[in-house]
Amino acid sequence: MSALVLAALDLAHPEHHAPILLKAAQMAKAEGAGIAAITVIPDFGMSIVGSFFEDGAEQKALNAAGVSLHAVTQEVLGKELSADVRHIVRHGTAYEQILDAAAKHGVTLIIMAAHRPNFQDYLIGPNAARVVRHSKCSVLVLRD
Repeated sequence: MSALVLAALDLAHPEHHAPILLKAAQMAKAEGAGIAAITVIPDFGMSIVGSFFEDGAEQKALNAAGVSLHAVTQEVLGKELSADVRHIVRHGTAYEQILDAAAKHGVTLIIMAAHRPNFQDYLIGPNAARVVRHSKCSVLVLRD
C-alpha cells in the first residue's frame, strides 16, 4: 500500500471524530490506501506557560493523547480495522505538524474538519485553511 489517507483529529472536538474517520475509511477503501490518524497537542513546554507545569507534564499529555487516539479509532472503526491504522501523536502547531506528518509519511489525502470561522480566523487563519493552502497533497475539509 503506497497511498495513505491521513485523518486529522482534534481530541477536543469529539463530534468530528466519526465523520472524519468514516470518510477516511471510505476513501482509503476506494483507493486501496492505508489509514493514518493524527492528533496534535499544543507545545506548551517551550513557552513561558511551560514553566507552570511540572516536569514530564508534556510527555504525560502526549502519552494520554496516544491512548485517546487509539481508543477513538477503535470505537469508530472497530477493533479489526483500527488495528491497521497508523497512529501519530505530535506536539506543536497543528497545521505545521499535520503538514510535516503528511510529507514524512507520503500521505496522498488529508481529511480534517473545519468550524465556522470567527473574526480572529479571518485575521490569522484557521488550521484547516493553512493545511489546504500549504499541503502538497489533496485535502478534504468536512463541514458540520
